Amino acid sequence: MSATMRAARMHHVGEPMKIEELPVPEPGRGDVRVAVHAVNIVPNLANILNMWTTWFPDSPLPTLPAVFGLDPAGVIEEIGEGVEGFEVGDRVYVNPGRSCGSCRSCRGGDSINCASYAFAGYFGFSPTALQLLDRYQGGLAEYMVAPAYSLVKLPDSLSFEASARFGYIGTMYSALRKAGAGPGKRILVNGISGTLGIAAALLAPAMGLTHVYGTGRDRALLERVGRLAGGRLRLHSLDDGPLDEWVRAETGGHGADIYIDALGPGAPHETFRAGMRAMARGGIAVNIGAVAGDLPIDIHRMMDQQLRLIGSAWFTSAEGQTMADMAGAGLLDLSPLEHQVFPLDQVNEAIGGIAVRNGGFSNFVISPQA
Repeated sequence: MSATMRAARMHHVGEPMKIEELPVPEPGRGDVRVAVHAVNIVPNLANILNMWTTWFPDSPLPTLPAVFGLDPAGVIEEIGEGVEGFEVGDRVYVNPGRSCGSCRSCRGGDSINCASYAFAGYFGFSPTALQLLDRYQGGLAEYMVAPAYSLVKLPDSLSFEASARFGYIGTMYSALRKAGAGPGKRILVNGISGTLGIAAALLAPAMGLTHVYGTGRDRALLERVGRLAGGRLRLHSLDDGPLDEWVRAETGGHGADIYIDALGPGAPHETFRAGMRAMARGGIAVNIGAVAGDLPIDIHRMMDQQLRLIGSAWFTSAEGQTMADMAGAGLLDLSPLEHQVFPLDQVNEAIGGIAVRNGGFSNFVISPQA
């Protein structure tokens, strides 16, 4: 194979990425090299990269210039020393979560709460994440190196393009698991027609969810979402009245046992608060959409009603493997996703044009091997 590869690197925040020839990375102990076939593009990536220092002053980027690309999928091309359970030719999704393996959380089997946790090809959650960010670059390149613990084996029936959407689907899956979602539970998803929210509709049959209530604004998109999940969904446009009143009416006054907020940083706080007001006694709320800023919440009501509010930032590789297995068994159907695939040369056009999309159905993907 060639000693070099093509990669898209960002040299400065706010500037377009540059297509460059770089050395093909060599896998170290415990690592594999993956030939990247698809990388999902985060819908708000352009805004994030342009406003990084303003929005996330305490979350480091990798040392620039760096290769970004959060959700890669491809084929194992070389195995490093000490890797077991994977072979050259395996089709894999690469979970971008990176952990140190030695802090107290890692030693306790809780890698997502690693003191140096980082998203390879994106950013870190603490200043100590920089070493992991620089060691493991992202997927906007023909080849990448990843630790074996990050890999998810893919069934032949699952395309690389659909697999590259696992970041969003896995975030929703982990949130639903943390909240104890299952048959009989009343589940409210704020923003169900968006990139994160639609995952709940896709996951509903696989997880046995029987009562899913979803909100959005675009009635046409909500109508399309409503055709998913075999009649399990009840949907409401936020333009048609307060969501908490709607949920109470739909549930005979009971409210939502689980509330998942999948709205983004620019969403109004009142919508989030309305979701909290819609919760049933003993309910649990999980924020995965990154609504930003200080949020006034009636903590006395939370105490009286025994409500819980938690944040869930990502998912484990084990959870990703479960999703891949569900897809292989025909339980998780990702065929409703509409893949818009771009070659690596068009990465900047793809990032800049991603605002023109069909809600959560659109799946923007870069194909470095094209």
